[in-house]
Formats: sequence, C-alpha cells, structure tokens
Amino acid sequence: MHSKLKELRVEQGWSQAELGQRLSVSRQAVNAIENSKHDPSLSLAFKISDLFGKSIEDIFDAGT
Repeated sequence: MHSKLKELRVEQGWSQAELGQRLSVSRQAVNAIENSKHDPSLSLAFKISDLFGKSIEDIFDAGT
C-alpha cells in the first residue's frame, strides 16, 4: 500500500521517531509504513488520519 506518510511527516518537520511517539508506535513501524513494507492496522490508520487532519483515502492508496 502506497502512502503519503513520509511527505506529510517531512512537511511537519518531524523525524520518524517523533511521529512514532505521537502515534504510540516505534520508529521502525513508521519506517515500514513509509516504505510500503507494512500496512497499518485500521486503528493506526485512523490515528494517522486524525493527526494530519486528512482522510485515510488522502493518505493511503491501496491501488498502487
């Protein structure tokens, strides 16, 4: 699953570790999602959506 997570994180000036803290996940989990190696759980996708004020569909693209 492709995501815009890295772009959104960089726009905020956050490191992967900082984003992980805000989401209560590890830096490694953030890295895996950013690099399409791991899909977030639905609850984590909602947390990410809320944090950035965007819809899940705006952040994640299951078609690519």
